[in-house]
Amino acid sequence: MKVLLVSEGKHELGTHERQGALEVLVRRLHQNVQQCVPDKVSRNDIHAHHGKGQGYFKKALRWMMEAKKCEYDALILVIDQDTHPERVRELTEAQGEYVLASLPRALGVAILTFDAWMLADEQALTRALGYTVHPQRNPEITRDAKGVCAQLLTDSKGEMSQSELYSAVAGQAAIGTMENRCRKGFAPFAERVRAL
Repeated sequence: MKVLLVSEGKHELGTHERQGALEVLVRRLHQNVQQCVPDKVSRNDIHAHHGKGQGYFKKALRWMMEAKKCEYDALILVIDQDTHPERVRELTEAQGEYVLASLPRALGVAILTFDAWMLADEQALTRALGYTVHPQRNPEITRDAKGVCAQLLTDSKGEMSQSELYSAVAGQAAIGTMENRCRKGFAPFAERVRAL
């Protein structure tokens, strides 16, 4: 399966030399993904679809059309909720919209941010950072999950970047733990990826 993988930033998408954390998670969730092609949701030439719906509903539809035009087998798109709770509803509606777009898709909203998913499994953090990381509070209510991850990385005195940390955690974290601790964001996303 060839998948168009769309998200917001470098921590999720990685670089040309290294898989990003989102691709690592997708490959763990769905064994038939052979190729992931990363792209940024903010790409200038991808404008919201005209017609019914709001905000990210239209943006997701437009990405589905782009994926179909480029002959991908599926679209996987993840955005942060940030301070916009309506994004969950908009992407849930887009996930179920098969009249305007029939391409298989897994759309997800990280609550509050993708970085929160990296805080879900302290054992994976401990292995990646090389020191004991205590359980983090409920990741989905952590206001500055990116800052918490950055501080954990600084405390490790290691040489890895934050993107490398995220990829390492994504590769080692217990998927069930991530689903249990990030029930509003990661759990529905994981279910959608498995269903592709």
